[in-house]
Formats: sequence, structure tokens, C-alpha cells
Amino acid sequence: MSDPHSLYQRHISSAQESQQAIAKLQDHDSYKLAFADNSFLMQDELRHVRLQLEYLKPQLVLEQHGVEATIVVFGSARFLAPEQATAKLEQAEQALAAQPDDPPLQLAVRQAQRDHKNSEYYLASQHFSQLVTEHSNKHQHSALMIISGGGPGIMEAANRGAMAAGGESIGLNIVLPKEQHPNPYITPHFCFQFHYFAIRKMHFLQRARALVAFPGGFGTLDELFETLTLIQTKKAERVPVILYDKAFWQKLINFDMLAEEGLISPQDLELIQYADTPEHAWQLIYDYYQLGQTQPE
Repeated sequence: MSDPHSLYQRHISSAQESQQAIAKLQDHDSYKLAFADNSFLMQDELRHVRLQLEYLKPQLVLEQHGVEATIVVFGSARFLAPEQATAKLEQAEQALAAQPDDPPLQLAVRQAQRDHKNSEYYLASQHFSQLVTEHSNKHQHSALMIISGGGPGIMEAANRGAMAAGGESIGLNIVLPKEQHPNPYITPHFCFQFHYFAIRKMHFLQRARALVAFPGGFGTLDELFETLTLIQTKKAERVPVILYDKAFWQKLINFDMLAEEGLISPQDLELIQYADTPEHAWQLIYDYYQLGQTQPE
């Protein structure tokens, strides 16, 4: 006869081996739910799924909150807030005063002076967004929400202006080689992060009723020219495209030459407007949509 104790031990051993085998299977990537398996979702073959998800997440959130009309604010991420620019300049000047013949310190002062001057753009973006948001708070039937790239500089100033006016605003951050954090002035439930520039641009323009481009680098130019191309080719509805600081933009880009050379139509120049003050930029949008003639609530 078999030893009952031995049978019991073999049963326990078999059960333990079975549980270990099950646990091993459950730990394997193949057993993970498809939508919870990052290694699966990150495969090249799943790019179309990632694109769809990246579009749908902000889309559903914005729809749920009834966001229908926005004003896009573009511009350099490198412009400093006035308080930061002032502190940087004072620090550079103090360092140079101690070693007045030091070339790197001389360069640092010149750069700090430039940054201090350019902080005027930060203030302008902040003030413009505050004007828009103050109007929207009072006139919900013609409300326009500020949307920015969610980073520092002009983007931060735009979200900051909306917050100062007691309103909400959107930030569309993007994953970059150098780590980028969202600025602290974005409304939390409207703070999104993107991997794909293309989907991010779609969300910039999908609800846009105007675009205001402050001075900026490659990213600003990319966003500006894509917007102009979409409007020019009637892939997007025409909206005011306002370039802030006419002297800067005309020095940077000779739009008239493009028309003179037949590369764009003379009528295409009408897609662009210029503003040199936050009040003027807002007035152009206000007049375009005849907001002063809307019915009171």
C-alpha cells in the first residue's frame, strides 16, 4: 500500500509546481491585456493606434468640458518673465563689475540685456491673454479660451494671463529630447502631453478662432506656416492670423517678395495681419467676429 503521507507530499509538491507555473505564465508579456502592455503598444505596427489614442484623449476631455472656441498663442519658449530677466541682468552686471575685462562676462551681460529687452514679449503675451479671458468670463456666448504649447516663455505667459483673469486655459505639451515640463499656469484638467507633433497641431487648430504668433524660432515658424498653408489651401477655415511686432516679422520674412515672384497670390498676403500692442491684437479678433454686436446674455 502507498504511504498516505508520501501521497500527500506529492500532491502538495504538484500543487506548488502548478501554482508556480501559473504565476510564471501570468508574469509573461503575452498574458498582459493588450491595452496594458506598453511593449506591445510601442511596436511600429501599433503606430496608428497610438496616433488615434493621442488624438482621442484630449478630444474627449475638451468635448466633455464644452470647449468649442480657442485662441492659439505661439512664440518662443526662451523668452523670460520680466522678473527673471531683471534678476539675470543684475547678476551678470555684478559679475562683470568684479572683472570688467573678462570677455565671457561681457558676453553674458549683452545676452542678459537682450533677454531683458525681449521679456517685453512675455508681458505682451500675458496681457493679451488676460484681455481675451476677461472678455470670455463676461460673455460666455462668445467665449474664447487661450491655448498654448504648454511650455515656458510666450506659452507660459499666455496661460499665466488667463489665470490672472480668473479663467481657464489649455496647454499642449510635447515630449522633447530635453525634458520639458508644463508651466504651472495651465488649468490642470486641460494640461495634455503629446508625442506626435502632427496630432498636437491638429488640436491647436481644430477649435481655433484666431492665431497670434509672437516672435519665435523654428517651432513657431513651423506652426505659423502650417497654419497659413492650411488656410491658403482651404483645408482649414480662415481665421485671423496675427503676427505680433510687425518690425520683427518683416525683418525675418519678406512676404511681399513671395507675391512679387509669383510664389503666392497677392490675395494670400491678406491672410496675415500685424499688431504691435496686446490691445491691437485683441481688437483685430474682436472686430473680425463682431463681438461687440453679439446678443447679450
